[in-house]
Amino acid sequence: MWRFFLAALSLAPAFCADLQPLTASLHDQSSPRIQARVSSRPPWTVAGERGAFLGRQDGTFEAWIWPVKILSQFKIAAQLANYPVPIDVNALSARISVTPAETAITYSHAAFTLIQHAFATRGTQDSPAPVAMYFEIRSIRPIEFTFSFTPEMLRQWPAPNFGRPDGEWVSGGDSGIYVLHTDNPAFSGIVAMPGTKPGILPPYQEHPQSYPLQLKLTFDPKRDTGKLFPLILGVLSATTSPKDQALAIENGMESSFKTTQEYYSDFFKTRTTIETPQPQLDEATRWAEVAVDQMQVRIGAEIGLVAGYYESAASARPGYAWFFGRDTLFTTYAINSYGDFSLTKAAIDFLLERQRADGKIMHEFSQSAGAIDWKSTPYFYAAADSVPLLVMAMWDYERASGDIDFLKQRWPAVRKAYQFERSHDSDGDGIYENTEGTGWVESWPPGMPHQEIYLAALDQQASEAMSNLASLVNEPDVARDAAATAGRIAKTIASEYFEPKENSYAFSRNADGTLDRTPSIYPAVAWWQNTGSLPNADAMLSHWASDDFSTDWGTRDIAASSPLYDPISYHQGSVWPLFTGWVSLAEYRSGHPASGYAHLMQNARLTWLQDLGSTTELLSGAFYAPLGRSSSHQMWSSAMILIPLLRGLFGIQPDAAQQRLTIQPHLPPEWEHAVVHNVHLGSLLLDVTYQRTGQHLDVTATTKTPAAVCLDTVPKSDPCKTSPETVHRERVALPPVEISIRDDEPREGDSTHALKVLAETHESHRAGFTLTAPGGSVHSIYVRDNVGGAHADGFRSGDKQLTVRFPEGSDFQKQTIWFSW
Repeated sequence: MWRFFLAALSLAPAFCADLQPLTASLHDQSSPRIQARVSSRPPWTVAGERGAFLGRQDGTFEAWIWPVKILSQFKIAAQLANYPVPIDVNALSARISVTPAETAITYSHAAFTLIQHAFATRGTQDSPAPVAMYFEIRSIRPIEFTFSFTPEMLRQWPAPNFGRPDGEWVSGGDSGIYVLHTDNPAFSGIVAMPGTKPGILPPYQEHPQSYPLQLKLTFDPKRDTGKLFPLILGVLSATTSPKDQALAIENGMESSFKTTQEYYSDFFKTRTTIETPQPQLDEATRWAEVAVDQMQVRIGAEIGLVAGYYESAASARPGYAWFFGRDTLFTTYAINSYGDFSLTKAAIDFLLERQRADGKIMHEFSQSAGAIDWKSTPYFYAAADSVPLLVMAMWDYERASGDIDFLKQRWPAVRKAYQFERSHDSDGDGIYENTEGTGWVESWPPGMPHQEIYLAALDQQASEAMSNLASLVNEPDVARDAAATAGRIAKTIASEYFEPKENSYAFSRNADGTLDRTPSIYPAVAWWQNTGSLPNADAMLSHWASDDFSTDWGTRDIAASSPLYDPISYHQGSVWPLFTGWVSLAEYRSGHPASGYAHLMQNARLTWLQDLGSTTELLSGAFYAPLGRSSSHQMWSSAMILIPLLRGLFGIQPDAAQQRLTIQPHLPPEWEHAVVHNVHLGSLLLDVTYQRTGQHLDVTATTKTPAAVCLDTVPKSDPCKTSPETVHRERVALPPVEISIRDDEPREGDSTHALKVLAETHESHRAGFTLTAPGGSVHSIYVRDNVGGAHADGFRSGDKQLTVRFPEGSDFQKQTIWFSW
């Protein structure tokens, strides 16, 4: 941190001037944009590689320059000339505008308008302003603003800290700087704003009391209209004066704003975007990519991905703003899908740099881990699942990128991880288990599992991935052994975990061979890699789609009918967008697209629920509301919009090494046409267009220059041998009859009441759809008759809607509709 400031200052001229307001015109041109009336409770996040603002929509916030919390409880008050009433400016917050580059909150009063702009610098590593904030003011009279805050100077958990900081006011011309001194003389911060005076500064003789620090700004509209007043934040360099450092930070703000704007103006030029009849989904896709990208944090020369953000309040833990193995590896599937291969490489390298000598992949690593002996903590390698996920993620990266050189360079580390996986099987059933750390759950009322189906399913897919990777590096013996292992694990899971009486798969297997039969969504990860599945799973998939699992805002991890169910617990009944994404992808890949789309849209709608543009970590299993401790900007929650969308709904799977693009789409029945822009097949960019034509979906992939690309409807492993072309076509057969249900957004506080599709059955001359809804309710479903001449009770050929009445009853009731032709 200190080296960074010294490097920045070495490029700047010597400063003699005092801090001055900015006169540049800073206009945010980035998109997409969310504008809304504020509510005081929801959070907002502005995050970058080297810092973040975490706040509430009333404008209060805490400021971080990683890994240090500089200040918190930032509030604004005002006193208008000839207006003898104190004004609580935060209470006047009226609207919020969020773009990728900036969050702006507007405070509205009859006599003045104040706009608070916040951004995190992107596009450069050497800006002296990692995060920046400035205030735009318009007033009809002179007015004094008081900006108050609590000095913090706390290093992120779990690093030791140096006491409560004192604020020393250092005057300079018409302004000054607060130096935030801690008990460590080498660790201080600075806070300043041009044109301000200090507020409460108790003299030594005063009785000891705690006051917030204050910056008092007198604004004269005749003198100051058009000026911007920046809030200057920094960790003090050991060899630079506070004044010079503050001037360097202020001097860098305009260029930081410019590079950030440029970064986001180019953001979607090569990343995947969509164009569909559902604009909300199009926009949610863009926001999800931005939200994932904003989880990059720089630590030294490395870039890693942190899990989530939320204000820390009285602690030094801002949500999950440290590096996690499993979160990163699940999210790389989204990053590969939208084509930022360099970020996936950096994320994988970050984990491999911390691989244990025996091959285990890290679970979590704090941003302040360098301040303590992190290896001695129980956190570093606490979980078992990062190991198989690393192997799987490397295979997914190879399929998308075709970057064989990266694989060859990292192959010893990948082999070591897989060997760790194979060597931890204490009961001899051939499956990696929880003896080397947690699988998914970190607590479980009946007792911690011996072997979860979640971990077993990952082990099977990792073995399959290892076989493919070994083939790429020409190690056929390893490839054969791993493929055989994958086959054995699949058979063992099917025989040991399946419950014929329950017609479902158990949650876990105990060391004595008995099963924990808690109905859970964890088997859904068996469909993650699109190379396998679980046999006899239709009943379980229907159960996931029912109100026992599915709320109107996502999927619970265990059934509401389970004795363990607690809708506000972490692991026994809450709704995670992560789980909703797992289930949605499994549904698309197993022939349940109507429910898959419902779950996808539930995740997409969360873009606007809480931290605008981001997706929260978890919600109540009973009511449509996030849990109080839910990280409001959670990386893999946003990823779970992208993965089921691009790999499920659009069915896109690249194989760059063979120049093949497999397309297995499931467009909603109402959609006649859709386009996916910038699909990545290694270094190639393709636009993929979907167009309904009678009983078929015509798929066209175009490249700007001729390229040899094979467009497939089923995966193939041989190299593509077609001639170079710019247009590549394939035709996909459509089901004779398709249905969709009304996509109603729940309101905050709602409980589950929406219609759900439990099952879809397609036979040679008929199709059946099993629905469930509250007893006595009446619903209209959309029907697409692709074959022509389909009919059902209450539906004639040529109709578009079918009215369905459900039997009376206090609970959800079932109804099966059969169409014949």
